Amino acid sequence: MRLHGFLIGQTETLLADVLRFSGPADAATSRFFRAHPKLGHSERGVIAEAVFAVLRRKMEFSHLAESGSSSGNQARRLALLGLMQTAGLTALKPFVSADEYQWLAQVSKIDPASLPVRVRTNLPQWIYDALCKRFEPEELLAQLAAALNYPAPLDLRSNPMKADRKAVLKSLTEAGIDAGEMPFAPFGIRVEGKPALTRLAPFQEGWIEVHDEGSQLLCSLMAPRRGEMIVDFCAGAGGKTLALGVMMRSTGRLYAFDVSDRRLAKLKPRLTRSGLSNVNPVLLDSEQDAKIKRLAGKIDRVLVDAPCSGLGTLRRNPDLKWRQSPQSVAELTPKQLSILRSAARLVKTGGRVVYATCSMLEAENEDIVKQFLETHPNFRVVPARDVLAEQRIDLDTGEFLSLWPHQHGTDGFFAAVLERVPDAKKAATAVEAAE
Repeated sequence: MRLHGFLIGQTETLLADVLRFSGPADAATSRFFRAHPKLGHSERGVIAEAVFAVLRRKMEFSHLAESGSSSGNQARRLALLGLMQTAGLTALKPFVSADEYQWLAQVSKIDPASLPVRVRTNLPQWIYDALCKRFEPEELLAQLAAALNYPAPLDLRSNPMKADRKAVLKSLTEAGIDAGEMPFAPFGIRVEGKPALTRLAPFQEGWIEVHDEGSQLLCSLMAPRRGEMIVDFCAGAGGKTLALGVMMRSTGRLYAFDVSDRRLAKLKPRLTRSGLSNVNPVLLDSEQDAKIKRLAGKIDRVLVDAPCSGLGTLRRNPDLKWRQSPQSVAELTPKQLSILRSAARLVKTGGRVVYATCSMLEAENEDIVKQFLETHPNFRVVPARDVLAEQRIDLDTGEFLSLWPHQHGTDGFFAAVLERVPDAKKAATAVEAAE
C-alpha cells in the first residue's frame, strides 16, 4: 500500500504503549486498533508490522537510533526504523525531514553483520547468557538470533479425514495462494504471505488448520495408534488435539484436558470442522484434579505441552523476550515438573508421556526431564530419533527433539519421549511370592 504520513505518528503512539511491556504486544495492538476504527486493513498491517519489527530488533534499532538524526526523539526514530523495515525507505521519503531521510539512507547501507554480535542478537543479557552455553562460538548464536529477527511463515496442517495434502495444495493454488509441502511434517503445508484463510472453502470445510511444523512434529512423537486412549494434558485451543485425533482416524478415546474453560471453548468450532468424533474436552481445576486420578494407569499416550516462557516463539511473539525474566522462568519450572509428574500417573506400563515446551532454555527442558527421571526410575527415555524414524520422518536431533528456527525453519521446540517400564521392585516381589 502507499504509506501515509499520519501512519508514522500512529506507529509511534502504539510503539510507545507496547514498549512499556505491561502486557502482551498483540493485546496492546488489538486495543489500539479498536480505539482507531477508521484505520483500514492495510494501514493496520503497516503499523503492526513496523511495531513488531522494532520488538524483534530492539537492541539493534536502539543502537542505530542513538546515532540518529538531531531531529525527533528516539521513539520517533525507532518508529521510522520499523517502518523502513516493512515499507521501505522510498515510501518514507515524502513524510520525513531532510535530516531524517539522510540518516535513514545511511542506516539502510549498514551491513548488519558489521554490528557487534551482542547487538545483532537482540536478546536480553540473561537469555543471551543461557543460549551461549548451547551455541559456541558466538557466531552460531548470531545465526539463531538472525532467524528470530524475522516473522515466522504461515504453516498449515492438512486434515486427511477430509482431504489429502495434494488435494489441499491444488485447492490453495486454485485460490491464488503460493504453498508447498513442509520438509518434515507429513501433513504440513507452508504458505507464502498472509492470505485470509478463514474465507476459503478448504478452511471452512475443515481441510486445513493453522499449525506450526514443530508443533505437528510433537504429535508425530506421540505416535498414537487406532483405538488407544490418549490424553492431551494441556490442550489449550486444541491444535495438537485435532492432529492426534486425525492420526487415530477418529477411533479410540482422546481426552483434551485444560484448566481454562475459555481455551477449551475455542476448541469446539475447530472440532466441528474437523469431522472428529473421538475427542472429549475435559475442564480441570488443577493438575491434581480427581478426574486425573480416575484415569491413573489406564492411558496409552499422554502429551504434556507444558506452560512455559514461550521463548521458542519469538518470531511470532517478540515481546516475550522483554517481558520474561529469570524470575518468571524460576516460577514456571516447579509447575512444569508438577504437571509432568501428575500426567505420568495416567500412563500404563508400556505407555508413554511426551513432555514438550516451546522454550529454548535448558531450565525448562532437559533439566525438568532430568529431575523427573531422578524420582521416577520406572520411566526411561525413548530416543526421539527412533520414534520419528519409525514414522519415516527423516529428522535426527538426538535423544530429544530439539527444533531451532535457523536449522529447521520451525519455532523453537523441545520434546522428550518417556516410556513407563515395569517397576523393578514390584517385579522382584512378584517373583519372590511365586517362589
